[in-house]
This record gives sequence, C-alpha cells and structure tokens, in this order.
Amino acid sequence: MGVLAAISLIFVALAPAQDPVAAAIQRSLPDLYHDEKYGDAPYLSEPGWRPLLNGRDLSGWHAVNQSTHEWFTSAAVNWKRVFNPTHLTAQAAPGDRIVNGKDGKTANLVTDEKFGSFELYLEFMLAKGSNSGVYLHGLYEVQIFDSFGFTGPLTVGDCGGIYELEKGGGGSPPARNAARAPGEWQSLRIWFQAPQFDAAGQKIANGKVWRVMLNDVPVQENFSLAGPTVSHMDTPEAARNPIMLQGDHGPVAFRHIYIKSFE
Repeated sequence: MGVLAAISLIFVALAPAQDPVAAAIQRSLPDLYHDEKYGDAPYLSEPGWRPLLNGRDLSGWHAVNQSTHEWFTSAAVNWKRVFNPTHLTAQAAPGDRIVNGKDGKTANLVTDEKFGSFELYLEFMLAKGSNSGVYLHGLYEVQIFDSFGFTGPLTVGDCGGIYELEKGGGGSPPARNAARAPGEWQSLRIWFQAPQFDAAGQKIANGKVWRVMLNDVPVQENFSLAGPTVSHMDTPEAARNPIMLQGDHGPVAFRHIYIKSFE
C-alpha cells in the first residue's frame, strides 16, 4: 500500500461517524431546482406522514400548563374583508380545523406527545394584522404573521422568520416575503433536528432548522438554534419535546397538521 493510501485510510478511520439523523434529514430535503413544485401537500404523496389532528376534536392536545382555553374545532373557517377583517368566523363543531377562540386571545396549545427530530407540515389562516407561531419542541418559534404586501426589509417578526432569543438578539428573518393575504390558507413545511445531549445530559449540539418553506417558497436554510426564543414553554431543552401553537396574539386557524419522524 502506498503512503498516500495509508494516510487516507487513517483519516477515514479517525473521521467522526456521520450523524444518521442529519443524514436522513439531508436526504429528505428537496432539491430547490430539480424538485421545485407547487400544489398538493407532501403527506398526500409521500410515505411516513401521520396527522396530529383527528378531524373531530382536540384529542392529543392541551393548553400550556393545563390551563383553561378557548380553542375549538370547526368544519369551516372564513374571513370577512369588509365587515370583520381583524377576526375569523367559525362555528364550534366537530371538524378538521382548529381555531383559537372567538377573539384570538387564548392559551397556547400543546401536543400531548413529545417528538425528537421531524419534518412538520401544517396549514394556517390569519385575520388581518394577526400574529401566531409554531414552537418546535415548544421552545423555538417559527413566526406566523400577516406580512402580506410588505415591501420593506424583513425582520425576525415576519412570516417564516425564526424569532429572536429569549435573552435578546439572534433569530433569522425570512429570506423573502412569501406570505399570502389574510383569509387565504397558507402552508409551512419545516425540517427540524433536535438538540443533542451526552450521557451526562449536557448539550453537545444545538437544535437546527434545516429548512422552512412558506407556501412552497424556501425562506430559511440551515439555521442553528442557539437557545429558546421569546415566549417559549417553561421546559428545558431536551432530545424530545412537544410542539406548541401560539394562541394569544390574534385570530388564527390551523388545519392539516402532519408530522414525519426522523428517528
């Protein structure tokens, strides 16, 4: 064996093993050129997805800290541009949509189940000027906001942004404004890797948002989550945690919430 070949083998032997979760996530990321597409949701054509809403009631979800709340399911949600632009209209009934109460000021909603690394897909509708968010692991917020029509510099508070850290600073504005108008259903698709911990429970790797697509448009890529963002759940970072939907910042409705695990 030649000297260079021997050296190459040594480097291969010494190289750390590739993180299998990161590798699985990377394989799942669509090529932004060759795989570009718009239309139906991925859970309709790709294997491995399962719903987090049962299409009838709020089983599998609870309010943060087990507090009282006004979330309800509905068969239909509407927005009235002229007569009630800052609210959504829906009737409480068995259905596949969930709404954060009559006035959009209620407790945050949390999954009973905890998750590790995952791909998340959901659809949402906002009233004019409304604000919500999806907290990955209950700790790291991907912002939902009525950014429609805004042409100025985007901030962490715009739709598709990763919100600022609890201690201030940080976060990531969306790469572009892909928000649709109030009253239109919109989609978020998020690839998330959980933080990693050693045998002693010390964090050895931050969580990561590998990609966020807002309405099929990429708005985040390869962002390391240095810590929890503002208004996160009162729970420590961990390998597994729930998902939280913000309910106290204005009217919002959700439907078609699906998850695919990378574990």
